[in-house]
Amino acid sequence: LAIDDEDMTCNAAIVAGVYGKAISGDDRAVDRWENWTNDAAAEDKPCRIPADLIGKAFVDINRQIEPNKDYIFEGGRGGLKSTYISEKLTELLKNNPMMHACVVRKQTNTLKDSVFSQIQWAINEMGLYSEFDFKTHPPEITLKKTGQKIYFRGCDDPVKLKSIKPPFGYIGILWIEERDQLAGAAEERSVKQSVLRGGVDSYFFGSYNPPKSRANWVNQQLLEPDKNRIVHHSTYMDAPAEWLGTMFLNDAEHLKEVNPSAYEHEYLGIPNGDGGNVFDNIEARRITDDEIKHFDRIYQGVDWGYYPDIYAFVRVHYDVAHETIYFIDEHCNNKTSNADNAEWIKSRGYDDFPVTCDRAETKSVDDFRACGVDAFAAIKGPGSVEYGMKWLQNRKFIIDPERTPTVYREFVNYEFERDREGNVISGYPDKDNHTIDSTRYALERVFRLYGVKA
Repeated sequence: LAIDDEDMTCNAAIVAGVYGKAISGDDRAVDRWENWTNDAAAEDKPCRIPADLIGKAFVDINRQIEPNKDYIFEGGRGGLKSTYISEKLTELLKNNPMMHACVVRKQTNTLKDSVFSQIQWAINEMGLYSEFDFKTHPPEITLKKTGQKIYFRGCDDPVKLKSIKPPFGYIGILWIEERDQLAGAAEERSVKQSVLRGGVDSYFFGSYNPPKSRANWVNQQLLEPDKNRIVHHSTYMDAPAEWLGTMFLNDAEHLKEVNPSAYEHEYLGIPNGDGGNVFDNIEARRITDDEIKHFDRIYQGVDWGYYPDIYAFVRVHYDVAHETIYFIDEHCNNKTSNADNAEWIKSRGYDDFPVTCDRAETKSVDDFRACGVDAFAAIKGPGSVEYGMKWLQNRKFIIDPERTPTVYREFVNYEFERDREGNVISGYPDKDNHTIDSTRYALERVFRLYGVKA
């Protein structure tokens, strides 16, 4: 191969320039050189998001993305969630020629000006704009070479959502944007089941800014353990300042000064509630059998019920040093006799510790004792409810939703009532609180011994 002097001089200059930039830390110069010198193999190279397009909060998670897991991206305004997902979706589509993608929002009329424009931006920034066709009515993006599609659908048109039929392969990438706007976990499952059909591997991404109330379904879901769910949190502080602009940063700092709570929610993505949650310190996770073997401060309580109110038994461990209550087990039902409930307690071996019961039904307490359960009535008395509730509010709760689903539901959803103007009403609502009452009875002798601040 003959190379003239001019070419030799030119190549030497390029190599020298690349080398100089490489030793100064510009790795992209090397990447560009490798691409330039290897055009023949360009078709075989996997697509990658350029490093300078990935916000620093997403560098680690980007290396970990794998199929058949749920990736949930949540956080505050300007956290670059949509930016990253739109880039990753494009990369995955290019690298999986049998996959198509679908992007979903609650309302169809919000698609074109939000997620469609966002993915169009990502494709352009990644230098791939000429490789795609963009159709706006209805919104649809097609990779020219393979015919792969990116569909856009709204949950308000379930027929169109279910009727997507790609020309080949299958839909293997699903992104639900603003997933907190969905009606609940059931609607999200319906979307996934309608879209992600066929194929061995698939990718699911969900993104949203956490709603203020912890009672919202997306906030509750994150309290529930799921080995296949990866949750990623990001805020505007993880984004380069020049990406956000001076006005965005000024607005954030102003809100931080004048309304710290609103700033925490809107810009840091913290569901800090609105004063309505009775119990704020709840951790939902798996409690192992090995942990339970080491629990040595066992307390048990019963709130009597038949129908429609439920009978509720709880067994807890109280960690005095860390002021933490662990829920070991529950037994909740309707229309069951005292004898049957007492038999359940004994069958589980829970007759090893006393059971403190609601004083309102002394006959039921006597029934338990007659059945061999060491039961006695709570002391209660004037102000006992408020006293016991305040004591519980100062404690941390470890709840395993699988072991104690009723406990989990009641404690997470228990909120103060409000008047017509939205102001919190003092006092504790007497509804949907049966396991809460059982817990209060179970630990009555503890807070009577140590006091509310113990």
